[in-house]
Amino acid sequence: MAMQTSSAKTERKTDAKSFAKVTGDLAAKNFGKADEVRDFSKGKLELVKFGDAVVGRATLQPGWRWSTSVKEIAQTESCEAPHFQYHVSGVLRIKMDDGTEIECKPGDVSLVPPGHDAWVVGNEPVVIVDFQGMIDYASKAPHQH
Repeated sequence: MAMQTSSAKTERKTDAKSFAKVTGDLAAKNFGKADEVRDFSKGKLELVKFGDAVVGRATLQPGWRWSTSVKEIAQTESCEAPHFQYHVSGVLRIKMDDGTEIECKPGDVSLVPPGHDAWVVGNEPVVIVDFQGMIDYASKAPHQH
């Protein structure tokens, strides 16, 4: 039994070391002092960067819709950014190019592949924290990957 516990401790230690290699040094940032802020029609994106990792907090006002607020900046027919996001407040409706739709509410975590439109439902601003897909979002000069 002690051997299994020791093995589990070793495994955890190895996992922690592997994670540290991926994420770099211990760090914390605050969206209030974002590394970059992008404003667009009826919305704002705040970005914090940790090396190659970028986390974005989007605040989308009532009346915001990707196809009317960001499409002109993106110059694509639908949003081509993949999103892995936590919904903090408000209601966001997402419609895939194939017609599939979901509605995301506070507390939801959503995975959204490229090829979609989205809009704020109701009168409350939508706030989402996105862990993927925000590096080029609403950017007039997209990064080259």
